Amino acid sequence: MSIDAAALAESLRRLTLSREDNGSVVTALEAVLDACVDLFDVRGAGLLVADEQDMLRYVAATEGPGRLLEQTEAAAGEGPCTEAFVEARVITTRDVTDDPEHRWPTLARAMAAQPVRAVLGTPVRVGGVPVGTLDVYREHAHDWDDSEVTALARYAEVIATTLMAAVQAHTAGELARQLQYALDYRVVIERAVGYLMAKESTDPVAAFNALRTAARSRRTKIGLVAEQVLETGALPV
Repeated sequence: MSIDAAALAESLRRLTLSREDNGSVVTALEAVLDACVDLFDVRGAGLLVADEQDMLRYVAATEGPGRLLEQTEAAAGEGPCTEAFVEARVITTRDVTDDPEHRWPTLARAMAAQPVRAVLGTPVRVGGVPVGTLDVYREHAHDWDDSEVTALARYAEVIATTLMAAVQAHTAGELARQLQYALDYRVVIERAVGYLMAKESTDPVAAFNALRTAARSRRTKIGLVAEQVLETGALPV
């Protein structure tokens, strides 16, 4: 489905005009997700934001299958949204359950019985730093086009603006702490990921998940593990 530029502009305009400040950042984010669904004419949309472990956490989704998609990605550390976050670029799949490269086996199994097939994920950036991901999905296989990629990026900008406005207004609560940690440690984590990629001859997501697993097993923050990797040249044992 090609996204009309005028329809995108009108959707964003209505979203801005209709926004109500009721003190709930999640309500504001859900309004953006609903607008995404309307414009893209898709089954659903969802949002993940990194926590203090730099692990993506479910924040909001438009319906049940979307929540399962987000929660499975967060738990498994794999999927188009995870790659979009780690690699800071748009990731698409025509069918998450039948990916030709078999990139996400855990997610594929979890979505097999769900009305989730084509997924488009884009990073949400604050100050140029990826802090989460926004995605839309269809219940049938679909080849995403450039207009859809561009449109979702515009909505990701609205998400970022909404998050920062909530932080500045002191209404974001736990989300504010998550965002600050992501901003403070993203560069250190990226450096550690790059080091592990070179040392282990692995890809960015595998290197990222090695940091994540080490942090989780030691019940510490991923930023501290990343610092140790850069200081000692190895993951903690």
